[in-house]
Amino acid sequence: MPQRNFYIDRLRSAMTMLVIFHHTAITYGAMGGWFYHERKASGAPSSLLLTLFCATNQAYFMGFFFLLAGVFTPGSLERKGYRRFITDRFLRLGLPLLAFILILGPVTAAMVTAARGDGFWPTIVFLWQHKSIINGPLWFAQALLIFSLAYCGWRAAFELPLAGTQRTPKPVPAYRWWLISALGTAAAALAIRQFVPVGENIFGLQLGYFAGYIFLFAAGIAAWRHDWLRQLTWKQARPWIIFLILVWPCLPIALAVASAHSSNSGKSFSGSLSSTAILYSLWEPFVAWGIIAIWLLVFRDRMNEPSPFWNWLNRRAYAVYIIHPPILVGIALLLRGWAAPALLKFGVTGSLACAACWLASDPFVRLPGVRSIV
Repeated sequence: MPQRNFYIDRLRSAMTMLVIFHHTAITYGAMGGWFYHERKASGAPSSLLLTLFCATNQAYFMGFFFLLAGVFTPGSLERKGYRRFITDRFLRLGLPLLAFILILGPVTAAMVTAARGDGFWPTIVFLWQHKSIINGPLWFAQALLIFSLAYCGWRAAFELPLAGTQRTPKPVPAYRWWLISALGTAAAALAIRQFVPVGENIFGLQLGYFAGYIFLFAAGIAAWRHDWLRQLTWKQARPWIIFLILVWPCLPIALAVASAHSSNSGKSFSGSLSSTAILYSLWEPFVAWGIIAIWLLVFRDRMNEPSPFWNWLNRRAYAVYIIHPPILVGIALLLRGWAAPALLKFGVTGSLACAACWLASDPFVRLPGVRSIV
């Protein structure tokens, strides 16, 4: 890009904070997989609110990460060439993934078992001996590495040149293409979930969500090529903001109805061709497109000026993403004796975890060798 788009870096920092709060919500009663559950998901109002918070996040925030990654992928490949780009991807994505599998994942799991009285080191030894692979949130690095290699393969297969490639600005796609993409993503997600339901991992990846991830990564590449992020307007996003307002309440209503008729209502959303599974597949992109557009427009229009504080946050955001599980779990375990409402503990623990993660990440971005990775 001719100049740094500060707002994109800030969006990545904001999404990283949201990831921490997302996992904090699961700690205190939301549905979802995480290392430590202080309170199980239930029909309690706090649990339902935290579950809706996580469901809304899940609809868009990791897909948003892939879109932002896609924006920077073609330019990086064209500047570096295949060999240097792929080497960089393995260093920046593969090494943190390996570090999490070998060290951070087992340590985080062992912290939980130790708090329950089952021992810290026995858990570490057990996981290593059984070659258990815990990729945690670094599944994103794993998936992005796969997507990056696939993009390189696509460019090479079609013999698309790297040197001298030009960006060709084109108008932002018309509304009908947004609609087609939403319906297509929903149909693809529903088809995948017939074989891999939501919540089921294949090689540490929840493939049930990958229809949206793949589309948004490709959309980010196209957005860079055709300068769509700069051209996007509130008028173009308005229909999707209206859809967001109209469609979002459908999920809590459906969840309430399903809960009233079944004690295991969560599974009805995860796969099959049930009405709730179809609704959930449609709900995600129709909510996601609107929320993503709002984030992009607000940050682009109001948060695109240099800021030392934001620069400090942005430079450490990737390290924060990598190290946040043991820090968040550690803070939650320290506060487990505090008898407070779940929503209050969610706010306090999430805020403390964000502050602690950014402070703890500071040394990593200063260490020679490590700073080139994180």
